[in-house]
Amino acid sequence: MKIDQFGMDTISLAGPLEAKLRAMRDAGFAQVMLSARDVVGHPQGLDAAVRAVRDSGLRGTGFQVLRDFEGLSGDLHAYKVDIAKSMIEMCAALGCKVLLACSSTSPHAATDSATLARDLRKLAMLAIPHGVKVAYEALSWGRTVNRFMQAWQIVDEADCANLGIGLDSFHIFAAQDDLADLDRLDPQRIHLVQLSDFMWQQTPTFEERMSTARTFRVFPGEGVHSAQLAQLVIQLDRLGYRGDYSFEVFNDDYQQLPLPLVAERARRGAVWLSEDVLGRAVPAPGAMRLRG
Repeated sequence: MKIDQFGMDTISLAGPLEAKLRAMRDAGFAQVMLSARDVVGHPQGLDAAVRAVRDSGLRGTGFQVLRDFEGLSGDLHAYKVDIAKSMIEMCAALGCKVLLACSSTSPHAATDSATLARDLRKLAMLAIPHGVKVAYEALSWGRTVNRFMQAWQIVDEADCANLGIGLDSFHIFAAQDDLADLDRLDPQRIHLVQLSDFMWQQTPTFEERMSTARTFRVFPGEGVHSAQLAQLVIQLDRLGYRGDYSFEVFNDDYQQLPLPLVAERARRGAVWLSEDVLGRAVPAPGAMRLRG
């Protein structure tokens, strides 16, 4: 089964980095989204982690995640710039072309769009010499930017060639964003799409969104938003997006299962998306729920 357009995030699996990479490759995936914790937590250090990724044969989808970068001033801003430089260097060393940056939740951050755009432009400029793109993603509990169109407006205002938007289906569904707004995006400026689902229809508070996002996401086709997820992927495809899709699934249950079982669940989601959804044969919503 050819599922090259889809990949897994290392945070979706338990265990050491090499075991995660092997499980993904054995399940048929060709790419991996790398979490900084999995890389810097390697017992033999960063160089060994880089070798493990390169030896796996998996292409690096991207590297995550830079948090709370934009909107700060003074010593806080200088501190975050240093952190960003290190993240960009690791991203490049791993052979990843995209660094994911999430919208700020910091109470110390400015809220005006001009300041946010200025800082993201600076981040993107820092990444240019390393051949890295920056994908700016709206967290659904972000202080100022918590919807994808808000993130897009900041990216558009920053106007930097290697700065684009990152889309995450969890945050889109949790914030109940209008999928029709996807048609307003420039597909060339969508640098990353992360996919996951969850098991309830609404998360009305920021606290509920954070709890669900960090402990109980599921793979595409396993949750109650399958019809919306299919619509999202179809709209992006029709828009002209030809980039990567990564499964970012934080799930406490999956952290207690053997890696091949979890990777197989992800593979079924990728097959559903590539065959049934992008094949335009979208099943009825009641038939989309995958069975374990």
